[in-house]
Amino acid sequence: MTDTSERCDVLVVGGGPGGSSCARALHAAGLDVVVIDRSSFPRDKVCAGWITPPVLDALQIDPVDYARGRTWQPITAFRTGLIGGRPVETDYKRPVSYGIRRCEFDDYLLRRSGARLILGEPVREIVREGKDWVVNGRFRAPVLVGAGGHACPVARRLRGDEPVPVIRAQEAELPIGSEGAGAVAGGVPELYFCEDLAGYGWVIRKGNFINVGLGRDDPHDLPGHVQRFCDWLRATGRLPACPTSFKGHAYRLYDLAMPVPLADGILLVGDAAGLAHPQTGEGIRPAIESGLLAADVIREAAGDYRAERLMPYWTRLRARLERPGSGAATLIPAFARRAIARAILRSAWLTRRVVLDGWFLRGD
Repeated sequence: MTDTSERCDVLVVGGGPGGSSCARALHAAGLDVVVIDRSSFPRDKVCAGWITPPVLDALQIDPVDYARGRTWQPITAFRTGLIGGRPVETDYKRPVSYGIRRCEFDDYLLRRSGARLILGEPVREIVREGKDWVVNGRFRAPVLVGAGGHACPVARRLRGDEPVPVIRAQEAELPIGSEGAGAVAGGVPELYFCEDLAGYGWVIRKGNFINVGLGRDDPHDLPGHVQRFCDWLRATGRLPACPTSFKGHAYRLYDLAMPVPLADGILLVGDAAGLAHPQTGEGIRPAIESGLLAADVIREAAGDYRAERLMPYWTRLRARLERPGSGAATLIPAFARRAIARAILRSAWLTRRVVLDGWFLRGD
């Protein structure tokens, strides 16, 4: 039987920031890369949506070039606290982050990757044939990069359907002046933690859009938590009206016990590997960093994609994601952690050093 599949050096499943970053680095190294995604781009993507200067450096993005015709909201301050409590404002007096819209940001990264793009085609079948992977009977490659988010088909192929604990979130992004967005003023992101500290909500203006949402590691009554958060925002004048509909998504927080995100001819990046930041749930930066690390290891493997040759990816990824003392919090009883967190959120100095610098900005 004649093989009619189309061959490439690397097949990336998923066109988000992790997949496009990996594809761009591999294309620049001279490899033939195909990116396949079930969505057509630009596509809607629920996300609070801001990036830090280290992300710009890693992706070699020129802010002036990116801002032409796209949303680019410099962030110089934050308001933080507990839902229902008094917020603490932290003013950095300089841009420390930038608000973006994922529909624009992801499309920009994907289009500039240089990879061949197969968009609007879902992955229906992944088959192992010798040392190759064949996807949809159409594409053949010796190595797959799973970058399709929490529900990535490559991750399911690797791990099966075993359930894993995830964070669930609901959010809405609306044009300023529309129902639910009104005429919100200012560009200071507001981050408010749930009373039980099992999640947090946000309201963020980005240019002519506002994003509001809430995520929790306890999904029980998530819509109720979202509604009560929006009611509080409205009652305190932070939101003119509650959005009429929300979109949901799920992701897994990185933890020390997560399974190895690779196998023969397979590497998982970003949410497909479960790399969201443990304290904030942020996924853009871990996706990009893991995508670039995966590209490095694929280049170094020089065509030998056995799991043992790909293992440096896991070693470097752990070294990047883990910090000294990262597991120490698990040794503190839950009630004590809650008390400590509340004390931190009431202190302007600790909020800046721990919550913002240490968690949300992570300028390392």
